[in-house]
Amino acid sequence: MICVLGGGVVGLTTALELQQAGLKVTLIADKFGRETTSDGAAGLFRPGNTFSAANPKLTKEWIETSYYHYTRLLDAGCGIREISGYMFSNLDTSIVKNDLLEGLLPEYREVTEEELKICPGDWKYGSYYKTLVIECRLYLPWLTKRFEENGGHIIKKFVKSFDELQGYEVVVNCTGLGAKVLCNDRNMVALSGQVFKVEAPWLDNFFYAEYDTYIIPGISHVTLGGTRKYDSWSRDVCKYTSMEIWEKCTTLVPRLKESKVLYEWVGLRPHREGGVRVEKEILENGIKVVHNYGHGGYGVTSAPGSSKYAVKLVHEFLSSSI
Repeated sequence: MICVLGGGVVGLTTALELQQAGLKVTLIADKFGRETTSDGAAGLFRPGNTFSAANPKLTKEWIETSYYHYTRLLDAGCGIREISGYMFSNLDTSIVKNDLLEGLLPEYREVTEEELKICPGDWKYGSYYKTLVIECRLYLPWLTKRFEENGGHIIKKFVKSFDELQGYEVVVNCTGLGAKVLCNDRNMVALSGQVFKVEAPWLDNFFYAEYDTYIIPGISHVTLGGTRKYDSWSRDVCKYTSMEIWEKCTTLVPRLKESKVLYEWVGLRPHREGGVRVEKEILENGIKVVHNYGHGGYGVTSAPGSSKYAVKLVHEFLSSSI
């Protein structure tokens, strides 16, 4: 029996991947669904330039694996759809360039002179691409249902120490920010992000601009953001930040002033200095652990790739004589 710790998109994805590899899995977490950071994520498939695995080759492999994983689910009715949109900047062309997406997506190109005028701002640089959006408010319940239908066991519980998990063959640690305390990982830092969720069914494209400005249409709502506050652990909505986000987004797409605000939300991205941690560890108490955490703001984007890699490490443990 394998134990997966963590009920966000990384934990659920890992649990399903383990099942598909023929293993029996118990999933333990103190938060599920709308209690998780994953639930509020805009879900655009777009790895940032700061995202990194152990090396560039592995980073590229995870992103490619994740993209093809999600494209296979487009017709599954699980909250995934195709979307196209724009990134604009006046600072530098490198800001609108994404090496991990170029060559992977079906369409990725520089914008035309006419497209630079789509949004106010006298933009100098821009990219256009066609990608995916994964709406976790729909996707997480779908993952959970599949996990349970496959015989998975779910326990809602807060785990203070790995000592509580004696008896499992391997524990896969997908606790995100929880790893800061559970693993005493000082490299874990919260990057808080505040957003609006609004109704704007007329909006078809996503838009990114400078200063963490983004507008991302999902399936049931549009996400307007955002912020990226380093080492900020507060989940409270700041009214001054709300004013800044609203001003940035409605300046970029003025018609959004007419949109209906559904709610505001603050989430804590599980950022890890030095990159995502996906590796094996045998603890002093003999428990075999595969870590899979620290995805920052790119957990949705990279979950399938990093999870498949984590499953490979689980198999290495199971096949070894250690």
